[in-house]
Amino acid sequence: MLPFDPIDEAARQWGRRWGAVSAMHAVTSLMRVQQLVLGRLDALLRPHGLSFAGYEALVLLVFSSRGSLPLGKMGERLQVHPTSVTSIVRRLEARGLILRVPHPVDGRAVLAEITPAGRELVERATADLVAAGFALDGIDEKQMRELSELLRPVRAAAGDFEADS
Repeated sequence: MLPFDPIDEAARQWGRRWGAVSAMHAVTSLMRVQQLVLGRLDALLRPHGLSFAGYEALVLLVFSSRGSLPLGKMGERLQVHPTSVTSIVRRLEARGLILRVPHPVDGRAVLAEITPAGRELVERATADLVAAGFALDGIDEKQMRELSELLRPVRAAAGDFEADS
């Protein structure tokens, strides 16, 4: 643990050379928090044999009305490259957490379908994540909602979703 905030120090140094100190400080803070949260989430999921990406894929299937989705649709919803979806699905399938099945209508498409074991694992893993506050130590419920709202315009501007007019 450092005796000073390294991002504050970087911002001080940055400000002596360039502008946009607030933006630099915000993005550096955001990236550091992303590292910390992802590391903690992965540590919480490790005993379940899951990465956060694998967990997200299983949750997506739990949320689907039939417990299955085409791989392409999974990639869109998870906002990852098709190659990443294939890799995630292969790992989950190897553990018996999902099955790859032919699409009943589109002969070219493959569905990922969650198994009962996958559903059980999602429940156990989710209980651990909820108990740990999803690794957002230090902020309360109100601040979590505010943080989400602060980040929404950045996500909308990047094309994550269609923003309300």
